[in-house]
Amino acid sequence: MHGKPRVLTKRFGIIIVMAIMLIMTACSQGGNSNGGTAAPEQSEKATESTTNESAVKQETIEITVWDKAKPDDILKPVYDEIFAEFEEKYPHIKVKHEVQPAGNNDREVFVTSMAGGNGPDAYASAYFPIMSDWAKQGFALDLTSFWETYADKDQYLPSAMAAGTIDGKIYGIPNNMYTMGLLYNKKLFQEAGLDPNKAPANWDEFVDYAKKLTIPDKNQYGYALLGMDWADWWFEYYVWQAGGDLTTKNEDGSVTLDFSKQPAVTALQFYKDLKWKHKVVQKNIVQDIGDNQKDFFLGRVGMILSASDWFAGVVQGGMDLNDIGFAPYPVGPAGVAPSQTGGQYWIVNPKVPKERQDAALTYVAFRNSKESLEKMLKFQSENGILPNLLSVRKDVDASQFSSNVPADLVSSVTKTAENVQLEYFLKERLGSYVVKAIQKVLTDENADPLTELTAAEKLAQKEVADPYNKEIKE
Repeated sequence: MHGKPRVLTKRFGIIIVMAIMLIMTACSQGGNSNGGTAAPEQSEKATESTTNESAVKQETIEITVWDKAKPDDILKPVYDEIFAEFEEKYPHIKVKHEVQPAGNNDREVFVTSMAGGNGPDAYASAYFPIMSDWAKQGFALDLTSFWETYADKDQYLPSAMAAGTIDGKIYGIPNNMYTMGLLYNKKLFQEAGLDPNKAPANWDEFVDYAKKLTIPDKNQYGYALLGMDWADWWFEYYVWQAGGDLTTKNEDGSVTLDFSKQPAVTALQFYKDLKWKHKVVQKNIVQDIGDNQKDFFLGRVGMILSASDWFAGVVQGGMDLNDIGFAPYPVGPAGVAPSQTGGQYWIVNPKVPKERQDAALTYVAFRNSKESLEKMLKFQSENGILPNLLSVRKDVDASQFSSNVPADLVSSVTKTAENVQLEYFLKERLGSYVVKAIQKVLTDENADPLTELTAAEKLAQKEVADPYNKEIKE
């Protein structure tokens, strides 16, 4: 989202005093070998007591952050209020708030800007699966030394820190997170003779529910399957439910591809059966995720996967929150069904001068403070906006600002967060290969899951895994 010298000195009439001041200034610039993440403003709390003094002494530092709200953004008033509070508290840091440059893919826009030397000083949308790549590419500053003295470090959920911790070093500060679960239409459940307060518990029940919810004459189907360019995103959950994953990250950092192993094959066979045998998914299997969601909002589909922070979209789509249910995934053959957790990190530009890095960290600490996060939640609650019910901080309880959300939805989000898993290792580089196999099976009834996954694995091994593993060893 969303380098001038640092210290001003007064004029002294005595040259010796000036010399002493210059020596003290030089000494204060010494010492942090870890990517410029040291001390003066490592924590919003740590600097609070000396803010007024430092503001007088320090020259203005300008940083750029891509977090400007668009004019029609319903959250613009609260963003503006938070921005103003930061400016008042840290007058020596001038934040140039910008809307992220336009583009079809926000990740590509960021990478292109960073490669061209035009990236922001702080960036709030580094997604969990890409953190490892971006750290290796030099797009995220090593924040380990900052983190060691960050007053709020123990307030973050361990699950929120996992993807931002790489080889024992901290590269990201959690901005937000979510868990995935099964979203269903209670009204359609009732019409199909199903208990609206009971989600399917396993794959067999899931198929049974989907069949009862499928009514071709009404253009209604049981389950919205994701078969578009992001098909691997939801498919990986079924691989987990079958007892495996799509890749293995080895102890030395290398990757082993598991596309053709039994859990992935079992999961893809289940996908194939949903489409061709049970006929309980949409006709256009590669339709956009927005169309899948639109079908759900219009009552054309009974079940769809959803993130815990998508409920606002459900309301905007015209549904009453009392008419929807949310639950953990049905367990698969392995008897497990971990929820996928994802989200975004704040990262700092490692290519800008140290004083801008320090200023950026001061800004991030302020934006991520308990006070700022609760101000946002309070505004959302008072303006009928559904908040993300899952906070990255232990001391911020989003449920306190969710009086307009049915209690069962709040409790179900908490339940999905009890057993979470990160997306498969090297997903960003390997996704297109997995997607190709999925789409082949969903569009060709004669396609064999093992054959397609084996072919995808062979190609991905040659084009991605082998070069990556070579790079790791070197």
